Amino acid sequence: MDARSREARQGSAAACALLRGTPPPAGGVLRSAGPDAWIAFDEEIRSHGPLPQAAAPAFRARVLGLTGRGRLPERPVEVLLCHPDGRVREAALGTPQPPPELVVIRCADWAAAVREPARRLLARTLADAPAATLVALTPLVLRLAERDQGAWALALFEAALRTDPPLPGAPDRPGPDTGPAPPADRPSTVLARLRGSADLPTRRYATRLTLDTPPLRDRLAVRDLARLAAAERDPANAAVWADATLGALAAARPDSRGRDGGGQDESAERDEAVDLLLGSPLPTVRAAGVTALRRAGRTAEGVSHLADRSPLVRACARWLVAQDGGDPHDRYRRLAADPSGCSPHAVAGLAECGRTEDVPLLRSLLDHPSGAVRAAAVAGLRRLGADVDHTALLALLDDPSPAAAREAALSLRPVAEVLDTAHLLSRCTLKQPLHTRRAAFRLLQAQGGTAARQAAESLSSDWEPALRRAARAASRYYAVSERTGRRGWLRG
Repeated sequence: MDARSREARQGSAAACALLRGTPPPAGGVLRSAGPDAWIAFDEEIRSHGPLPQAAAPAFRARVLGLTGRGRLPERPVEVLLCHPDGRVREAALGTPQPPPELVVIRCADWAAAVREPARRLLARTLADAPAATLVALTPLVLRLAERDQGAWALALFEAALRTDPPLPGAPDRPGPDTGPAPPADRPSTVLARLRGSADLPTRRYATRLTLDTPPLRDRLAVRDLARLAAAERDPANAAVWADATLGALAAARPDSRGRDGGGQDESAERDEAVDLLLGSPLPTVRAAGVTALRRAGRTAEGVSHLADRSPLVRACARWLVAQDGGDPHDRYRRLAADPSGCSPHAVAGLAECGRTEDVPLLRSLLDHPSGAVRAAAVAGLRRLGADVDHTALLALLDDPSPAAAREAALSLRPVAEVLDTAHLLSRCTLKQPLHTRRAAFRLLQAQGGTAARQAAESLSSDWEPALRRAARAASRYYAVSERTGRRGWLRG
């Protein structure tokens, strides 16, 4: 169950507890809960239909103007704010300090008599405490923006966010004479806080709003953009920050305030931004860093990224080496032939730009001490369309490396019909390692016949759940095929 589903369950459970008469917990209902919890809370209460025992006092309180002369509703205000009767929801908005999350939800209410006072209340709350309101309610406003009446709150918040108010207690916003912006892990403004939100839609929205607003975008130096790209774990959002960093580097804008970064010269700041990109765990960001090496005058470093774990980064590194007049293919051959420097990523890179003369080198790596290198060599030979001795690949099914056995099975699948059936069937027993059983089972299923059915029956009691399910499914298929075949329902 993902985080949003857990939040929704939390909100539904809180609503059911209040409807059963359980007193609200100290600190209020759903304290510190996420937006999906509040939406589920509202929907759960609305789904229970009219609550007549709450409607009468709530309506009387509305008529009396909540001046204190009438009795306040007996039900918790959170329940009344979600009441199916619009008059009750309208009256509940006049109670002292209604939960702001439910006020936001009522801003998208279908009833104008509820919607308009909720909007006035939200506008006053935002004017009184802009930073706290924006930080707390932006995720919920984004969720509700998809509703028919949800655009109003988003427009209100977006106008406020474009001013990027400072957080309470934060230092003044950096200006031309105040030095660089604070790092991303110590935000001083609302947008900086939202750019680091745990809520992914909020993070993406804050990123887009920052980069689409020139005054906000220009406030970030190139190293700040690179730091945000390197710290982001969402690939799509990280790619946006990486593109913005490359744009800033191309515009020769190391610092938007027209000064060096705290005493660093332009070259040092550019190098810092590139190094931040190269240190990211995400391939798209590292690829941007490799691409930026050329503009930074560091093209020679492309060689060190030829054996990156990502195919995208390796492709960018090959381009960079070629731009510097080097030969990526020759570099890969040297890396693959070096016993101490050979890595599975170097072997994969050699196959990606390989030629026919590389086949003997890749075949020699089938006996390499590293299982990952052996697996990469098998995959490389398959990529180059090289003919490999079936006996050698069949022996790799018993390889201690699961990756090598898996790649061998992939290479043998097109020729499964000619493989030694007895050899494969002997590998489908519980005495064999799991990866060996799995590889042999897949090849036998591709081969078909009586042996394939025997393998399925043998592994139907396997301890590994996925393999056991696959074996039982195959057994059922063979049983149905045999039964329908006897009745003449199966043809061919």
